[in-house]
Amino acid sequence: ANLVLERARGADVVFTKKSLLTADTLKALAPTLKFIGVLATGYNIVNVVAARKLNIVVSNIPTYGTFSVSQMVFALLLHITQNVGHHCNEVKKGRWAANKDWCFWDTPLTELEGKTMGIIGFGRIGQTTGRMALAFGMKVIAYDIYFKKSPVEGAQMADSVEEVFAQSDVLSLHCNLTDQNKEMVNSSLLRTMKKNAIIINTSRGPLINEKDLADALNSRTIYAAGLDVLSVEPPTSNPLIGAKNCFVTPHIAWATKEARSRLMGIAADNLEKFIAGKPQNDVRPKL
Repeated sequence: ANLVLERARGADVVFTKKSLLTADTLKALAPTLKFIGVLATGYNIVNVVAARKLNIVVSNIPTYGTFSVSQMVFALLLHITQNVGHHCNEVKKGRWAANKDWCFWDTPLTELEGKTMGIIGFGRIGQTTGRMALAFGMKVIAYDIYFKKSPVEGAQMADSVEEVFAQSDVLSLHCNLTDQNKEMVNSSLLRTMKKNAIIINTSRGPLINEKDLADALNSRTIYAAGLDVLSVEPPTSNPLIGAKNCFVTPHIAWATKEARSRLMGIAADNLEKFIAGKPQNDVRPKL
């Protein structure tokens, strides 16, 4: 907090991605600070209520990584269902050449066609993920507090989170982090899932109670998890590191070259619109 104040004091504009801007920090930077550009879609690092009260505009970047993140969902999912990397490494070790049959595999291989993809949070990324799932021949069921009718042809809306957990072969999280949904993936809901269920999280780490998920994986309550986000990043001590069938990547879903280029372009455009008196992508709540 002290370093943030030291570097931001006297600034009219601040861009941030991971540095916290608390209510106290914003009060110390006001009234000079007029605009905060969050270099991400999620904006929980900024106290947006305090920003509204202090008349500081907060803009995020909502659309830059839609396809990259959805692509990562399937990168994780296909890694789990096909184990391409594992079998490639086994070929390099000579196991295929030494095999008496014309092919070999030593892990389960799973077809996605006909499986049910459950999606929690059916905004831009959730909808794009749903369309990709439909292209694989999957059934799609989604829950979102803002949609009662599906905005994606072929997908169905569920009446509750519980319904999605119970029906899904694959569950993908795509919701913002709030006080209400923090650690929503917990032992109670995990026990309602199918034994072959796979959880994918490219959204927010704290949506998952990590000990509960690790216990579910280690006890075979569910089959696998693919996670690009954790509650603390980078992790120091996390029960999911080393849990059975848990595959963790270092928060890279957003980081394709194309997505990063869009991010910087939108960030500059947000600032230009603010200077012109027409702020866009303002995430502050109405009070």
